[in-house]
Amino acid sequence: MTDKDHSFTAGQDLAHALALLHQQSPTAQDIPAQLPTTGYGERATLDLLAPHVLGQAARLDRPDTLAHMDPPTPWITWASALWNARLNQNLLHPATAPFARTAEATVIDWLIPYFGMDGGHLCAGSTLANLTALWAAREVAGVKVVLASQAAHLSVAKAAHILGLNYVSIPTQRNGQIDDSHLSPDRLPANACLVLTAGSTATGVIDPLRLAGRAAWTHVDAAWAGPLRLSPSHAPRLDGIEQADSIAVSAHKWLFQPKESALILFRDTARANTALSFGGGYLATPNIGLQGSRGAAAVSLLATLLAWGQDGFAQRIARCMAMAERLAEAVDAHPALQLWGQPQSGVVVFRPLHMAAQALQQRLPEGMFSLCMLDEQPWLRSVAANPVADIAGIIATLSVAVDNRR
Repeated sequence: MTDKDHSFTAGQDLAHALALLHQQSPTAQDIPAQLPTTGYGERATLDLLAPHVLGQAARLDRPDTLAHMDPPTPWITWASALWNARLNQNLLHPATAPFARTAEATVIDWLIPYFGMDGGHLCAGSTLANLTALWAAREVAGVKVVLASQAAHLSVAKAAHILGLNYVSIPTQRNGQIDDSHLSPDRLPANACLVLTAGSTATGVIDPLRLAGRAAWTHVDAAWAGPLRLSPSHAPRLDGIEQADSIAVSAHKWLFQPKESALILFRDTARANTALSFGGGYLATPNIGLQGSRGAAAVSLLATLLAWGQDGFAQRIARCMAMAERLAEAVDAHPALQLWGQPQSGVVVFRPLHMAAQALQQRLPEGMFSLCMLDEQPWLRSVAANPVADIAGIIATLSVAVDNRR
């Protein structure tokens, strides 16, 4: 008979961990500089860490927070993430993740009709999704050149570098979209992958998706704006995306999931997976994609999709879009503020006319807005990723900060 290890059988200490989520964190005590020889035990460790992990974190659900593309997460994802940590499923092996693999297949099947794709898989973020797409483009379509706008996410250039592909940055127009005068058929290399951005990081601009299909392979980086397809009123902003060969969507943005959750979708998944599959003597099925072992991120997404339905996502996205439009109207009407352009996907960029953008940011609550650089000039940036933000309060705070300049 072996002694029972209570570190693997949760009791009341797990309930204590949940209670700490709702308590005011006490003053933080120093974490030891060296690994302790004798452990503190689980409950004491939770009490030690709570003021650090819970007390010092950025609160993405604060009513005045619109700074980044990082949303608050619904509580059902907290519960499902706890389940995932308890079970530690590994999607590399069917034997260790029977339902987790089913959950991923279900989520993919539910979402692909909105994008006109026929399959795909989850991965740990859109950086990996973009790399996977360009890998497939190289293997399937013989791509050797990647074309993307100056506003494309840095992960696209990074992926091209990793894959040994030539990367060409295309200028943008004044509205931030890729300048399609550089993309006429006679100027496009025959072996090119065209990457279009649906929701650029700095300004939320959506490239003209009618360009999809113009190159040997078209990839749409829809990490931010992709979930607009779930909103009947906003889905037309991404019309043309169905003509892409691959699409990346970050579930940990406007699908409100915990970090390290993204989708890579393909129009011809069987063709793509042929290039992305590797086997091994220890594998019951081929490993598809960049990651080997990976966890059951789809369980949290499945739970949220079931809890909210399409309508629930559409309502929250519409709320975020309405907040962005309301902020843009207020900025445009204020004589001391300059609006960069009308928001396309919930991102509002503006700057003060009579002080530095950094100076105005310092007058505002931390986390209300972030800074971005456009044409080497700093601008304030608001991202409507928090559906529980108080937009009236944010506008009022901004007005006071601008009007009280000295």
